[in-house]
Amino acid sequence: MKVAILAGGAGSRLAEETHLRPKPMVEIGDKPILWHIMRQYYHYGLKEFVIALGYKGDYIKNYMESYCKNNSNVTVNFQTQEIEYQNSNELDWTVELIETGLKTMTGGRIKRLRPFLGDDTFMLTWGDGVSNVDLHKLLEFHRSHGKLATVTAVRPPARYGYMEFDGDRVVQFAEKPQAKEGWINGAFFVLEPGVFDYIDGDEQMFEQEPMERLAQNNQLMAYKHNSFWQCMDTLREKHLLESLWNSGEAPWKMWK
Repeated sequence: MKVAILAGGAGSRLAEETHLRPKPMVEIGDKPILWHIMRQYYHYGLKEFVIALGYKGDYIKNYMESYCKNNSNVTVNFQTQEIEYQNSNELDWTVELIETGLKTMTGGRIKRLRPFLGDDTFMLTWGDGVSNVDLHKLLEFHRSHGKLATVTAVRPPARYGYMEFDGDRVVQFAEKPQAKEGWINGAFFVLEPGVFDYIDGDEQMFEQEPMERLAQNNQLMAYKHNSFWQCMDTLREKHLLESLWNSGEAPWKMWK
């Protein structure tokens, strides 16, 4: 099964970082968040990736091209000028990097990936969020209902400290807990090829008319994930993810 990742947006709300590089290449620890996302999928045995490029796509291409070289032993024969790589990289990914346009919306990017995803079920996510969702259970749920689309529904993290009161006395305080009410689109989709027929062109946001029509036609199901999920839209959220990673207890790090 292939995994599609949308990595073409400008990331304007994280402009402190994205004026130099695309948002999926903003680092958590010493690795781009895109790498963290791909590692999560790889943990569940998924290793074929199709990445939709747009804003500063060359940055992602250069990173992927050099990754194997930078993580291998290298023998350089100065006489023959031959270079040999002894691949010590443990990852056996296949990564297709697809130009999908600078200003193409999310639906359009998905539609442009159609020739590379084939006629099979595929997974899809955005290139700016991490989670500890169980992808095996997600896929099992998708296959159980027989609809075209499954979206992972999550409870959003509160942006500020959450408090409960007894009169004016604070009886509970928690920094950025998951919200107790409400569900939002957490991405981490499982989709059938029939979803492409719901997308008209480059100008469509997948989260708007295509998903609305899928819901109206009884073709959209939600896998409810009650545990960790976090996007990286702002510098504050980047710092939050970095602090979790540096603590050694990042919830999305399921690999060794």
